[in-house]
Amino acid sequence: MQTTTGTGEVIRAGALEIRPSEYLVLAGGRALTLSLKQLELLAALARREGRIVRREELYETVWGAPMRSDERSVDVYVHKLRSKLAEALPYYERIIKELPEKPIIMGHSFGGLLTQLLADRALGAAYVGVAPGQPAGIRTLPPSTLWTGTPILSNPFGRNGAKPLSKRHFHFTFGNDLSRAESDRIWAAEAVNSYNRVFFEGVTSAVLGHGPSQVDFGRPDRAPLLVITGDKDHVVPPAIGKAIVKRYNKSGGPSVIEYREYAGRTHRMVSQQGWEEIADFALSWAVEHA
Repeated sequence: MQTTTGTGEVIRAGALEIRPSEYLVLAGGRALTLSLKQLELLAALARREGRIVRREELYETVWGAPMRSDERSVDVYVHKLRSKLAEALPYYERIIKELPEKPIIMGHSFGGLLTQLLADRALGAAYVGVAPGQPAGIRTLPPSTLWTGTPILSNPFGRNGAKPLSKRHFHFTFGNDLSRAESDRIWAAEAVNSYNRVFFEGVTSAVLGHGPSQVDFGRPDRAPLLVITGDKDHVVPPAIGKAIVKRYNKSGGPSVIEYREYAGRTHRMVSQQGWEEIADFALSWAVEHA
């Protein structure tokens, strides 16, 4: 929604409030520190809320020129924006607390880790983590997981950058159920650069046992949590999902913690053919346990 005040345009999208002329972005009332290009890109996306927007349109709007076929600036900035918003956990907390009742919260990959952080604040009625990242202290890091992060972890000085995945690495990480040709097609259409710091912090917290992803595994008022993995997942293989569930159960807390593993599913299970089966189960489980 766009309105105009005496100080200029105000764009509202959910709990975001963007004031371009003042170089101000509020997320749940909390000011975010963004570069000018990040602010302009966020404003362009918010003005198009509810629409599917092509990279080319965003690039021409923000950079003011036609986009080259090999240009990845939009991808880099979108990942940086996601990280900025993810840092503002109170932003999500405020949205949830404004709801008339506690919602069911689900997330995939790092979104699954975020789901656990929201569970640690007792904000939901039930939680589902699909191939979720592990909280701090779960040191299970299979070789395939470390290999998927090699393009990022190989350069610790680039932790604040955004690293692209090669077609070969994308095939191993996300397209390992597909032919190389089909994986390359998806890479060309959908792959975006990975924001490095999120991965660095996730791995560091897992090894050190403390950090941004720390949760209280034994919290007594946590609503039921379901962890879902796929046996072909190279990023969050079953070993990680089982370690997460084991750690919660080992804490002795009274909360319901359950595990479900799907054969033939990769880290792309939320869009892989047959994803509806997983979505239906997750929803029915969450409704039953909420």
